[in-house]
Amino acid sequence: METVTLKVNGMTCGGCVGSVTRVLKALPGVDAVDVQLAPGQATIRYDAAKVAVPKLRAAIEDAGYDVAA
Repeated sequence: METVTLKVNGMTCGGCVGSVTRVLKALPGVDAVDVQLAPGQATIRYDAAKVAVPKLRAAIEDAGYDVAA
């Protein structure tokens, strides 16, 4: 398992945290997700053989949020 922390912009409330958490947990290979509103970040533990960071970023962006480089 690998872990990555992505900076997520555009989250304004607990509902946003829930949305980001939901889309990430729906991806195959994602083991654990911790999304925090205050620093605006998502820490994801995932199986690199099943999912890659660009796919994680795309899921967040498809949900309507920006992922900082």
